[in-house]
Amino acid sequence: MRLPPLKSVHYFEAAARLQSFTKAAQELNVTHSAISHQIKALEEWLGQPLFERKTRQVRLTDAGKRFIGPVKSAFEQLSDGAAEILRYGKDRPLTVTALPSLSAKWLVPRLSDFQRKHPEIQVRLSATSSVEQVGARDIDIGIRFGRGGWDGLESELLAPNIVFPVCSPALLTPDRPINDPRDVLKYPLLTDIDWMRSGYDEWAEWTAAAGINDNRVQSNLSLNYSNLLIQAAIDGLGIAMGNVITAGDDLKHGRLVKPVDFSVDLKTGYWVVYGKGALNQPKIRAFRDWVMEQAHGHAESCKDCG
Repeated sequence: MRLPPLKSVHYFEAAARLQSFTKAAQELNVTHSAISHQIKALEEWLGQPLFERKTRQVRLTDAGKRFIGPVKSAFEQLSDGAAEILRYGKDRPLTVTALPSLSAKWLVPRLSDFQRKHPEIQVRLSATSSVEQVGARDIDIGIRFGRGGWDGLESELLAPNIVFPVCSPALLTPDRPINDPRDVLKYPLLTDIDWMRSGYDEWAEWTAAAGINDNRVQSNLSLNYSNLLIQAAIDGLGIAMGNVITAGDDLKHGRLVKPVDFSVDLKTGYWVVYGKGALNQPKIRAFRDWVMEQAHGHAESCKDCG
């Protein structure tokens, strides 16, 4: 492989991009004569001029215009390759993004298991309700809620959003028995205001599937995170809509019960998302495999909950 002098190519790219030897010298922190010398050496190597020299500016010749395209492409590939190495460096923490509610109720209580199995991987959790750009900057992998299929990302279903009412066992009283779905209207209802703002009205879809068409279907208390909603249900403030991820652990430990056995698959869910090719990185694959195993085991353990 016969390559041109790479230092000269570097100086050429800066001068071509800035259309000025002076500005290129300032950017690269070298002298004007150093830029001129390196470009002259490149022109001699190629056997033809790359710039038309004017008094106050320089312009690419036809040869320069033909050469700058491959040079830019090569520089971009070098930049992408360096960013890839930096992003997935051996000693860099694995950064995971997830919703605060999912992080608090499900992910964080299980992370000690990941640390026990992979003590060499340092984990940094970014719990945020904003949609962070997975695969860019320093976000390696994420857990998102929705219907999947995000542009530029691979996505795998972690857990479907199959919803059902949950409440504290202390809330239920003999004078207000729940024998069918309609009877939940005898009790205060709790809603997740953030989901409703995003177009996910779980109560509306659940009652519609149950055949309930009643003006009394309205919330008595709204909260903006699912973990707060579930805590309100545990504290006896009303009946909330839950799923295996948000309510499974509390159902297993008896803090919550299902007042009626009627569930609805809303065709949404929690998804593991990562950039294309990211599973080639051992630490990302390790977390992805672990979190999928956790979700599967959790779903199996919750089959008879409530």
